[in-house]
Amino acid sequence: MASASLNKVFLLGRLGTAPEMRSTANQLSVTTFSLATTEIRNTSGQRQEYTEWHRIVAWGKTAEICNQYLTKGSPVFIEGRLQTRSWDDKNGVKRYTTEIIASNIQFLPRSTSQATTNSYAQQSSDISSASSESFDNSSLADIGLEPINSEELSDIPF
Repeated sequence: MASASLNKVFLLGRLGTAPEMRSTANQLSVTTFSLATTEIRNTSGQRQEYTEWHRIVAWGKTAEICNQYLTKGSPVFIEGRLQTRSWDDKNGVKRYTTEIIASNIQFLPRSTSQATTNSYAQQSSDISSASSESFDNSSLADIGLEPINSEELSDIPF
């Protein structure tokens, strides 16, 4: 019997950088941006904020919509999966990065005004209806990212 597994991420945060869009040789759009999530903890009676940074990758129509509508500071809800990839840097040292491959992105309002809410609701509807287009590792090389060898992922030290 095969064991069940799940790779699912939900994030609610703000863009830390403006989206950056590129295209593969096959004209598939890919957009990347950083997302900040902040947790507030009470430590020794004092309130402290802890911020985590996440690298988000969107493909296809979702990438195009993100590039068109999102800006630094935009609040968003991201649904996706974790993906870790590795590459050798210019000194031959193996490097790793873990990214969130977005399958659904919902834009959230910056303010509570009705006009803004309606505008973001339409944008969220547009992006929710955009399909999460598939890609393969060869698409990564087209945009300057190293492909992932899934066999290499089994020896990641976490």
